[in-house]
Amino acid sequence: QVQLVESGGGLVQPGGSLRLSCVTSGRAFSSSARAWFRQAPGKEREFVAAISWSGGNTNYADSVKGRFTISRDNGKNTVYLQMNSLKPEDTAVYYCAAGAFEVTHKNAYTYWGQGTQVTVSS
Repeated sequence: QVQLVESGGGLVQPGGSLRLSCVTSGRAFSSSARAWFRQAPGKEREFVAAISWSGGNTNYADSVKGRFTISRDNGKNTVYLQMNSLKPEDTAVYYCAAGAFEVTHKNAYTYWGQGTQVTVSS
């Protein structure tokens, strides 16, 4: 059974930074791509960033381009989301997901973590 566990969320001031981590346990042979999604209260879950198995292909939502960076360390079964220049509108629960391809649609992802809260506020 595949499990994804996120960590690293918290409260940060506008302009600050956070790094989220997502550790995978279990085998996910056909679900090697990883992605981050987020969901704010009363809103749909939205795509943030995705990365291929090799790390050579990445994909970002326009709203986070230039501020967020997705990366992975396959030796540690861990995917990261470095978030810089955070804004209040980045406040949401952030979810890690595993799927076959590094695409933007949430229905393409098979496995999901429980989420970690990120709050950007002064």
